[in-house]
Amino acid sequence: MASQIITRRLKRARVQNRGKTNSDNSGNQERSSDASDGSPNPPYDFEEIRPKTKRNRAAEATFDVPNKAQERLIEVIKGDGKHIPQVVKCWVERYEKNPKPSMVELLMMLFEACGAKYYIKQEFLDETDVDDVVVALVSLARKGEVEDYQSCKKKESKNFEENLVSFWDNLVVECQNGPLFNKDLFDKCMDYIIALSCTPPRVYRQVASLTGLQLVTSFISVAKRLATLRDTTQRQLNAQRKKRADGPRLESLNNRLLETHNQNRLMDEMINKIFTGLFVHRFRDIDPNIRMSCIESLGVWILSYPTFFLQDKYLKYLGWTLYDKSAGVRKAAVLALQNLYEVEDNVTTLSLFTERFSNRMIELADDVDVSVAVCAIGLVKQLLRHQCIPDDDLGPLYDLLTVDPPEIRRAIGELIYDHLIAQKFNSSQPGSKGDGSEVHLGRMLLILREFSTDPILSICAIDDVWEYMKAMKDWKCIVSMLLDENALIELTDEDATNLSRLLFASIRKAVGERVVPASDNRKQYYNKAQKKTFESNRQDITVSMMKNYPLLLRKFMADKAKLPSLVEIILYMNLELYSLKRQEQNFRTILQLIKDAFFKHGEKDALRSCVKAIKFCSTESRGELQDFARNKLKELEDELIDKLKSAIKEVIDGEDEYSLLVNLKRLYELQLSRPVSIEDLCEESITILHSFRNLDDEVVCFLLLNMYLDVAWSLHSIINSETVSEGSLSSLLSKRDILLEELEYFLNAPPEVKEGGKSGNQLACRVCTILADVWCLFRKTNFLSTKLERLGYCPNASILQKFWRLCEQQLKISDETEDEDVSKEYIEVTRDAAMVAAAKLIASDTVPKDYLAPEIISHFVMHGAGISEIVKSLITVLKKKDADISGIFLGALKRAYCQHLELSKSDDESLKSESFLKCKNLATQLAGTFIGAAQNKHRPVILRIVKEGIEYALQDSPKHLSFLEASVLHFASRLSVSDIRDILQDVLKRTENVNTDEDLSGWCPYKTFYDSLVEKCAKKEGIQDENEGLTARRRGRPRKRQNIEGKRLFDEQSSSEEEDAISDPEDAQGEGDKEDDEDDNAPLIHSLKACSKRRSL
Repeated sequence: MASQIITRRLKRARVQNRGKTNSDNSGNQERSSDASDGSPNPPYDFEEIRPKTKRNRAAEATFDVPNKAQERLIEVIKGDGKHIPQVVKCWVERYEKNPKPSMVELLMMLFEACGAKYYIKQEFLDETDVDDVVVALVSLARKGEVEDYQSCKKKESKNFEENLVSFWDNLVVECQNGPLFNKDLFDKCMDYIIALSCTPPRVYRQVASLTGLQLVTSFISVAKRLATLRDTTQRQLNAQRKKRADGPRLESLNNRLLETHNQNRLMDEMINKIFTGLFVHRFRDIDPNIRMSCIESLGVWILSYPTFFLQDKYLKYLGWTLYDKSAGVRKAAVLALQNLYEVEDNVTTLSLFTERFSNRMIELADDVDVSVAVCAIGLVKQLLRHQCIPDDDLGPLYDLLTVDPPEIRRAIGELIYDHLIAQKFNSSQPGSKGDGSEVHLGRMLLILREFSTDPILSICAIDDVWEYMKAMKDWKCIVSMLLDENALIELTDEDATNLSRLLFASIRKAVGERVVPASDNRKQYYNKAQKKTFESNRQDITVSMMKNYPLLLRKFMADKAKLPSLVEIILYMNLELYSLKRQEQNFRTILQLIKDAFFKHGEKDALRSCVKAIKFCSTESRGELQDFARNKLKELEDELIDKLKSAIKEVIDGEDEYSLLVNLKRLYELQLSRPVSIEDLCEESITILHSFRNLDDEVVCFLLLNMYLDVAWSLHSIINSETVSEGSLSSLLSKRDILLEELEYFLNAPPEVKEGGKSGNQLACRVCTILADVWCLFRKTNFLSTKLERLGYCPNASILQKFWRLCEQQLKISDETEDEDVSKEYIEVTRDAAMVAAAKLIASDTVPKDYLAPEIISHFVMHGAGISEIVKSLITVLKKKDADISGIFLGALKRAYCQHLELSKSDDESLKSESFLKCKNLATQLAGTFIGAAQNKHRPVILRIVKEGIEYALQDSPKHLSFLEASVLHFASRLSVSDIRDILQDVLKRTENVNTDEDLSGWCPYKTFYDSLVEKCAKKEGIQDENEGLTARRRGRPRKRQNIEGKRLFDEQSSSEEEDAISDPEDAQGEGDKEDDEDDNAPLIHSLKACSKRRSL
């Protein structure tokens, strides 16, 4: 131990001697306080003491702190930060003994924290001008001789920001009983910090802002302590005056009160100096991180020192930054305001601020950034709690119940629950005893009345509030209200419908199902505890509803709006409990009621719900209950077949078709979930189709749909069977051929489709979709080289052409007719459905592509966004399959052009120009699919389209020459200069023996095409020449950019002092300046391309 102490003393002596030598040498040099290169050997640049190979813990505890005390301040800050308090304490002691060297050391640390190495000589410290030093520091940054510790990924810089803040905070604390109030130390530090915060290099502004903001926070702590001490002294003084009029004690208290008051006033002056010198400029800095730090700090200041900062002249900065373009800054302002409104005593002082900015706070609830919107909704809740805004201003917020981001919907749901349902903010009814489940449900029903016309919006509102509203889990209360058992609230029919939806949605939520589909369609995964909770909820639901569920079904049996929701509740019950609780009779009653409901209704939702419920009971129940459910399902099938046969006889006898239609719908819904044996029924269906060609279109649709489903189930059975009998195969082929024969009848005698009308639309669309589905099911590639190869089928060219003509008829349907039909049951969006059916045949290789693919693509730009997306998806599939894209595209262009030629025969000029424009738009869209790398990859495809297109245009010249301008030109312009030259030479050869002057108007498109290509070639050659010139000036590898660090530090430097206030409309000007700076730094080739483009324009 003694040898270690001697060694340390010797090393310390060597260090001191070296420092003394350096000081002597520097004294002979000229005064250089503005030297930009810094000092290579500053007086505080001590040697690192080598760690001992062996040291016990006692030695570490003895010598660690002294070593850290003599370490450079910047190294302490870059370290782990554990010894900052001890280092600061030692520095303060050194400062009190010898201020100048310590002051120089502190300023060196500030400069080094900014990343710059700059040295001020202590003998010139008082004479050194702050501006000169800052100019020299900026010069260092321009040279790139600055290191950014904040964004540096080095290990020693990991906690740099936190340690820097801790250092200045500890410094203020250590100086509060001495140097803090002599003005010399912190006045000089504040001068440098404020000056650095206004410099162009971003790293300087970041470090200076961080330091200045922390100083204000630390000053506030001292000011609060002084204020407490002043108040205590004042009370003591008042008490002493009551005892004695004078005396030493009274004089001492007076002196202490005066001193405390002066110190407090000095603190306020220092706080104000940093605020006016730093904050008012940096809160609008172009760096959003600096702006965010300023606003976060201001929120802390106002909350911790309200006597100084809780004034409108400071609050306005929070209000202004609510309009900031950065989401992080807006969020910081909202969170700061949340903390302020949390304190009841602040609300009165904030009244003027609230009146000025409350509208903006409400607007932020619909912010583009989800996190800002959620925080703003929380702020609005606080305003409501203090009754700072009227309820009339909340209208826009309620619309957010149905927006897409679930976080916003949840936040709005919490707001609505607190404000409208629980009425926590209503001072007239605080915690009323009558606020039970029934009262809360009644208030929820008032809200749901706003969405009663749209079930989807109702479910969204229920989903948003469910998490916060316990009454929604009170199953017994909800059922009791629906059954009108001693209800406090009288339900209207609309309320009962909404309450049944609420019950169903709440049950689904309780067992872990989504009631509102997620935008990403991801499957939800739950942990073991969540699954256990869901199962417990399932049991509670079953027990709560076991006895009353049959009563609900019986009461609302005839109500088509309420029945679907109530019937599907059984899907989320634990059916085993019916046996355990000996409630088998209730289970049987439920099944009978569901069967009765199935035959009582003919609407899609009611039928589908009944089928789901009875199928679930037949598969998920156990023992005798399962047997009963299966028997009940078989009874339902048999009864349905009997009803259908009876309905068919009624139609044959000339009676109404309604019974047949309803039972066909029931059979369709049943066949969607399970196979049903309908062989005899199919024969009768064929008979009625042949005998009565004037049947209602909807009846014919469901006859065909049920026949198709029977064929599909038969095919499914054969494919999944281990052995296939010849009889079953022949039966399937017979069914398929009969169905195709019936469908082809409607191709040969298509239903009349009127543009803008409804007649025949539904049947024509059904024929198209069923045909496409049957062809896809039986396409030859599915059964090639298998025992079922004879099942393969492909339509001939004649049938395919008739099919496409029927699909094309659907494209004539107006948008208004589609919108009317969509609201009906079993009505598809006709245009899209027909186009999808046709595109599916091409994508699945069911039919040859040479005819149907060009026909489909020729409609790319003719029928709106829906059809365009379908065609675009088809083109993507074709490219992945390496299909003959050139032949398909050229065929599509020719078909569109032929349509234009037919329309050109009319005298309507507007119709001619419109059809020609469609040809050009189609070519533009198709050529646009070859962009970027695809343009080079598909060069042979483009060349073939251009060459064959030219050949087609010149075949019957000048009749087809406009095809060059309408279609070929858009593809030719995508080629390289050499290819364009070859095309021009080819065109000249083809026309060298033709006198184009005989028919000038007829050859005008040819000349336009030729001149356009020549101009395009010239432009591309110009850009190429410029690029070659650039390459000639600089060959080989591009030079490495120098001073990258310095360059980055000066990004957007023009924003240091000239920024406008955030609320000013000229804020966009800064954006423009920023973009101009980025353009200046862009590669030269980008500038050349931009200049060339401007010249061409």
